[in-house]
Amino acid sequence: MKNIFLIFMATAPMSLLAQSENFMYREGKIYVVIAVIAVIFLGLAGYLYRIDRKISALENEK
Repeated sequence: MKNIFLIFMATAPMSLLAQSENFMYREGKIYVVIAVIAVIFLGLAGYLYRIDRKISALENEK
């Protein structure tokens, strides 16, 4: 009985995730999530590019 309970508890979050994923897709909000992830990624990429330029400039000074 304990094993059945543990298996149920392990698979329950997966089914909830699938339901929320379907909800986001059905409501059209998945595009908002994708847009937010894209903005975060572009922000990080821009930040890393800027840091790389600053480090290159410091290396060229010496």
